[in-house]
Amino acid sequence: MAFATGLVAEFQEEAICPICLDHMTDPVTIACEHNFCPSCILQRWEGLQGTFPCPVCLHHCPDRSLKRNPQLCHVMETVQQFPTMKVKRKRQEEPLCKKHHEVLTLFCEKDLELLCAQCRVSPDHGDHPLMPTEEAAATHRRKLKSCIVSFSKQIKDTENRSEMQVLKCFELRQKIENQKDELQTEFKQLKHFLEKKQMETLTSFLIEETKIQEKLIEEKNQISNHSSILNSLLSDIISKCLQTDVDLLAGIKSIYNSYENLETPSIFLYELKEESFELPPYLGLHKIICTFHVDLTLDPETAHPSLYILRDRKSVAYRTSFGRHNLQAPTSCAAVLCSEGFDSGRHFWQVEVGGTGMWSLGVCKESLPRHALMSPFPVNGCWKLQLWANTSVTCRSVNWERIGIFLDYELGEVSFYNLRKRSHLYTFSESFTEKLMPYFCLGPSSKSLVMRIAKDE
Repeated sequence: MAFATGLVAEFQEEAICPICLDHMTDPVTIACEHNFCPSCILQRWEGLQGTFPCPVCLHHCPDRSLKRNPQLCHVMETVQQFPTMKVKRKRQEEPLCKKHHEVLTLFCEKDLELLCAQCRVSPDHGDHPLMPTEEAAATHRRKLKSCIVSFSKQIKDTENRSEMQVLKCFELRQKIENQKDELQTEFKQLKHFLEKKQMETLTSFLIEETKIQEKLIEEKNQISNHSSILNSLLSDIISKCLQTDVDLLAGIKSIYNSYENLETPSIFLYELKEESFELPPYLGLHKIICTFHVDLTLDPETAHPSLYILRDRKSVAYRTSFGRHNLQAPTSCAAVLCSEGFDSGRHFWQVEVGGTGMWSLGVCKESLPRHALMSPFPVNGCWKLQLWANTSVTCRSVNWERIGIFLDYELGEVSFYNLRKRSHLYTFSESFTEKLMPYFCLGPSSKSLVMRIAKDE
């Protein structure tokens, strides 16, 4: 009989929900193969996101999937035939007070401890707020669920911060690599410049040394000839002194003529000139581009009527035909200004030129006459570089000339650079007193020419 009772007890234990400690109703199985009442497990997982821990083994289930267990449902029908065993089993698993050995039915909110009925009248908890265990469990379950949401958010924020740190670390490494590449490029340019300058200087020294040696050899020959003449004249004078009075006087005139007409060779004097050089201004060009680059747009209101401004206001070319004259067009040249102007600071922009014809780039005063007949020059407030282009106009920018313009307003300089060759072209020096506008001009024979404001390299 005792053996049969044990089997029933073991059989009944399998039918108890680990959460509510009662017979499972319509039992379901989760990913770790533990069984629960569907309402119990769903209530336990309420408010959770991402992973869902098993209340028994703490295995993290990937989702809320519940699999109904038909076999266990059939077992439940059999278990329900043993109501007394159910009550007994439930009573056995209820925790008891260690001091009074009674069922723990109360919870102290101040000390956060489980109490029995006798503990309630104890002086230790006499004035403390007490709650029934079910009500206290529900209250603290809600608090814990709110903590779960808070901690889940903190974990997500921490993960995001970690990802941002990784991204920042990657960006920092990328910046360091870019700086290393820039430094290597500048070092290569400097090395190339120094090697070229060294070769030019050594060649100059060699040419100068050859010229000096030739002069010194020539002077040495002259001195040698002069010395021979002097020795010969000295020998003649000594011989004359040993002759008789009549013989001496007879030839004295030729001796005096030779002595008086004797020319002393000129002394070769030479001062070695000191060689010096300056570092090229374009070595720091990349840093200038990165630091002072500005984005410009062309101003159609200032465009000559023969010019066509594209919709993005970055490119200008000749119109195939043009109509009404624009009284605001800058000078009689086919020119256009930018919408942006500068009255302080440092600014750098790039322009690409493609096609064939004469073109000009630079800056001009904002007050430059719009329809004057005079040509724009520094004397009337326009500082520009004028060149001839002969390139093919294709979508590939490598076929275009690329010119960089650097304006240092306070220093009073406008510098031009050939960005394809990384070379300095020319620098204007002036004292600027008013707002300057970027200036673009197409020459009269530039019908196929296109100029466009380029982005940073």
